[in-house]
Amino acid sequence: MESILLTGTAGFIGYRTALKLLEKGYRVVGVDNMNNYYDVRLKEYRLSRLQENKNFKFYKTDIENYEAIKIIFDDNKIDGVINLAARAGVRYSIIDPFVYVRTNVLGTTNLLEIMKEKGIEKFVLASTSSLYAGQPMPFKESLPVNTPISPYAASKKGAEVMAYTYHYLYEIDVTVVRYFTVYGPAGRPDMSIFRFIKQIDEGKPIEIFGDGTQSRDFTFVDDIAEGTIKALETKTGYEIINLGGNKPYELNQVIGLIEKYLGKKAETVFKPFHKADLKATWADITKAREILGWE
Repeated sequence: MESILLTGTAGFIGYRTALKLLEKGYRVVGVDNMNNYYDVRLKEYRLSRLQENKNFKFYKTDIENYEAIKIIFDDNKIDGVINLAARAGVRYSIIDPFVYVRTNVLGTTNLLEIMKEKGIEKFVLASTSSLYAGQPMPFKESLPVNTPISPYAASKKGAEVMAYTYHYLYEIDVTVVRYFTVYGPAGRPDMSIFRFIKQIDEGKPIEIFGDGTQSRDFTFVDDIAEGTIKALETKTGYEIINLGGNKPYELNQVIGLIEKYLGKKAETVFKPFHKADLKATWADITKAREILGWE
């Protein structure tokens, strides 16, 4: 594979994945709708860095738009597709579930349908640890994730199932990578680490939904990008693979680290635990080690 269509390319994970693809010598055809779910200046910053590379080509459009996406495939030689375009955020999905279905399910279906028509054989789909709600830890990919507790998780499950259908019917090689709480430079400002750093630094109170003992399997963004590219480069048939740090950390510990390195004490406001949140996440990464050689 030489030319990769990467959706969500101006997003947090998409940007780091695009950088690594370009470093490895791939040509990257980037797609992003540049929506304002969070401050678009972050996306513009990431995109400006990518546009410095002659092997990067960008289209501002939405994967919900079948005709627009088909033109991109018609105008470019595409060898594989990484779909990182997604509406993220568990809580916002409760406010507007429709946009999650359109982007995460319809958008994924648009890509798969065009891949079928073009004979493109490799598809990588970004999914989420949010699907493991109520399951025993550490989370294994074989667990029955049939009871999503947010529209976000349900839409990601829908995308996974649609990808399996296209694998079964048309022999598209599909690797689904389930991400676990990704953090790192130029991260999403709605996520806890970015938000807590900013609020503590500015002397503003931070809100904690629960008592702070909830834990997450935090995973650095460059590791996630590397695992995503390994998924692209590995023929799997149809596989779901966890990409996570394999070690949960309590939110209180994370806040303590932020306080230590900022040299400032956090003012905390505790609120009831949110019904759509998970108490803890912990990735079993046996498959990632065995199939992708990743950890």
